[in-house]
Amino acid sequence: MPPNLHGQSVAVIGMGKSGIAAARLLREVGAVVTIVDEQEPDALQPALSLLSKESIHSVTGTQWVNALDEVDWIVVSPGVPTDHPALTSARQQGTPVVGEMELACWYIDVPIIAVTGTNGKSTTVRLIGELLRANGNNPFVGGNLGIPLCEGVLEQRTVKSGDPSTFIPYDYAVVEASSFQLETVQHFRPWIAVILNMTPDHLDRHPSFEQYQSAKWNMFQNQTTKDIAVLNIDDPLIAAKADELSASVVGFSLQEKLPIGVWSEGETVRATIKVEECLVAERSQIALRGQHNLANVLAATAVGLLCGCSLDRIRHVMGSFQGVEHVLEFVRDRHGVKYYNDSKGTNVDATEKALASFDEPILLIVGGKDKGGDFQQLHELVRQKVTAVIAIGEAASRIVDSLKQIISPIVAETLDEAISLAEQKARVGDVVLFSPACSSFDMFKSYDHRGKEFKRLVHQLSE
Repeated sequence: MPPNLHGQSVAVIGMGKSGIAAARLLREVGAVVTIVDEQEPDALQPALSLLSKESIHSVTGTQWVNALDEVDWIVVSPGVPTDHPALTSARQQGTPVVGEMELACWYIDVPIIAVTGTNGKSTTVRLIGELLRANGNNPFVGGNLGIPLCEGVLEQRTVKSGDPSTFIPYDYAVVEASSFQLETVQHFRPWIAVILNMTPDHLDRHPSFEQYQSAKWNMFQNQTTKDIAVLNIDDPLIAAKADELSASVVGFSLQEKLPIGVWSEGETVRATIKVEECLVAERSQIALRGQHNLANVLAATAVGLLCGCSLDRIRHVMGSFQGVEHVLEFVRDRHGVKYYNDSKGTNVDATEKALASFDEPILLIVGGKDKGGDFQQLHELVRQKVTAVIAIGEAASRIVDSLKQIISPIVAETLDEAISLAEQKARVGDVVLFSPACSSFDMFKSYDHRGKEFKRLVHQLSE
């Protein structure tokens, strides 16, 4: 049972989508809500305008810490470090600190399907959503990829209180869960928890790779024998945990046949879940490009089969699903040169997988805010496939130092300049791949902003 927050004073930290959704849900359940942000009002005008219309009290700038005094609860947005001195002080005084996703799970009344991992989360979550819709279900699809889980909960509560004839209830909640969100979970319990892969990421936020992994594994801590863990058996860090979990384990693998799970065998995808071994699909029937995306397909197929999706519907979705925006997204073919937007490739592992997806010669645009990744990890693929590297952003100098033994990277001051350089160097049959391997916050508001700007600039290139 969730705590009764009616009449309780709650401070929400962060005025992004998650914070505003949490504040609105808290008000709906009767809490006395204050939302705070350390940014000054000029930088928060859209959020402040919305909060004013919702009559939610807000505090900005240097006074935000004072608003945490004597509150009963604190809800923290994913972007706020959990070791912030203000939160450390609050915990020492006995004030509970939870995250937006934890808050949402207190009020959700449908099975949760949660997906985490270093890369592939958004693609897999969207794919699961499409599978469930094709099966006649009405899933909520969101979490870290765009729509906060609190927003989905609030939507259902609002609709229920209106005209019952217009109420179409969600029957599943399919959520992307980041390490930042999972740091603060306490009671969050997915019916199906999926972990795709585990490689170093966000080491600018997490003190170590071990602590990053620990945050990811929090997603499984409340599962019981009634729940299911869908695990990438090919990842040794994940496979080693299988026997420690309380949930029933279903595997997926690109490398081996599994007693219970989904796997790739030759040019086919096969499964043993709830039925005898069966052919799910031919590789040629799957629209997504790259082995990493095939792994995402295997994970989503496992979830689809567990939820009762038919093989025919799974094949139909696999054949039509083209991926998500900013993930190996085809932008344009200009004079025989193909441009791809992989702005969501925010770590080195994602860029490595993107490079591995192409057979054509690649001009790679890479860089952004440095997250501490090892760019030397790209050496072999750069040697094999890349004809030019154009580095941008705060990480540019480290990229140059890391790759100069393999290739001579060029530094561009802006994304516009990088695209112009790539245009000049590209030849018919080449691919220009924008896969940053870094976060966006040195030059852009988000990976979404960055990817849209890349597409805008590419489309502006003359015919």
